[in-house]
Amino acid sequence: MSNRVVITGMGGVSSIGMSVPEIYYSLKEGKSGIEQLEFPDVNRLKVKTGGQIKNFDPSDHFELRQVGRMDRFSQFALLAANEAITTSGLNYCREDWSETAGVILGSSIGGIETINNSYKRVFEEGYNSLHPLTIPRIMNNSATSLISIEYKIQGPSFTISSACSSANHAMGLAYETIKSRKSDIMITGGSESFLSFGGIKPWESLRVLSQSKCRPFSKGRDGLVHGEGAGIFVFESLDSARKRKAEIIAEVVGFSMSSDASDLIKPNNVGPQKAIEGVLKDGMINLTDVNYINAHGTGTILNDKIECEAINKVFGTNSKSLKVSSTKAMHGHLIGATAAIELLACTLAISEKVIPPTINYLGPDPNCDLDVVPNYCQEVKEVDVVLNNSFAFGGMNAVLALKKYND
Repeated sequence: MSNRVVITGMGGVSSIGMSVPEIYYSLKEGKSGIEQLEFPDVNRLKVKTGGQIKNFDPSDHFELRQVGRMDRFSQFALLAANEAITTSGLNYCREDWSETAGVILGSSIGGIETINNSYKRVFEEGYNSLHPLTIPRIMNNSATSLISIEYKIQGPSFTISSACSSANHAMGLAYETIKSRKSDIMITGGSESFLSFGGIKPWESLRVLSQSKCRPFSKGRDGLVHGEGAGIFVFESLDSARKRKAEIIAEVVGFSMSSDASDLIKPNNVGPQKAIEGVLKDGMINLTDVNYINAHGTGTILNDKIECEAINKVFGTNSKSLKVSSTKAMHGHLIGATAAIELLACTLAISEKVIPPTINYLGPDPNCDLDVVPNYCQEVKEVDVVLNNSFAFGGMNAVLALKKYND
């Protein structure tokens, strides 16, 4: 018999809050963290806005010897992991939980701030040497490894890189690791920080960035806006959580993956449809059980259209009763970490019965005919099941399902 999997701890760092309570508040208030970017050479960019974490000084959170080992994305991951592990109560657990626990994180690009600064130092400033820990800071798996080292976690630990679906793939595999009884506790989520000249400039070439604001599912939408941060969760077997009398936030009940198998950057609705159908099957979820979908909703013309088509095809007439919002207009698109921040929006819906809004909405687009919770949050009577959608470049799709915990 497979394990039931629950969430017992959460941590978050983003432009809309440096803790889960702060992020919850911003999600409910429709508060945007998108502002003018501040970093060297930003004047050379065409797009100068993003969900940047301002006034962040790593020395406020870490010892100097630690800072030298960590790229910015790893710093965010460790901060969020500390909040998640602390709120889960594991820090006060008498049993040696870390020997069999694991860490699975998602990150699309890893230590690109280090890469950007290193290239600038070598090619622009003419230096012939770099920081001796440049390679460990760059590695995609460095955040995972640093969390494992910090908490002496000795079980299955690795990093997933699948562009915008990285965190959902990571959390899905963490769920399956516990479900199949390979571990009782997994630290999981995602972290990303690429708001630098070298991080943003290639995206400009793709012509998918908004010149104004991110407006998911809205008429007049013209592209995405980037962000940075981390979302980390403690996934735990129900037996383990009960044994230590942990507070249970929600139950993870399904996970599904698919591939568009068609194009590196142009999505189709077949892959997303298969992923949504798959998560309903995996979680044995009826169409009428789903109350809320946190959409991938990037704000690009094609992506939003495709996602609405997929939802309509799967849910049919039931799609009209769904709440479907995208929170990217608030915190930005964190690429590999996006799904982890968005899972916080899903837990908010379950725990407080509040559906976060799709802000910056100017009016309906005929290709996006769903209730996208425009501009203001909505309080509802009941939230039983929520889906967290991630659809990435390369056609990599991952959908996670949460449910209100019932003993």
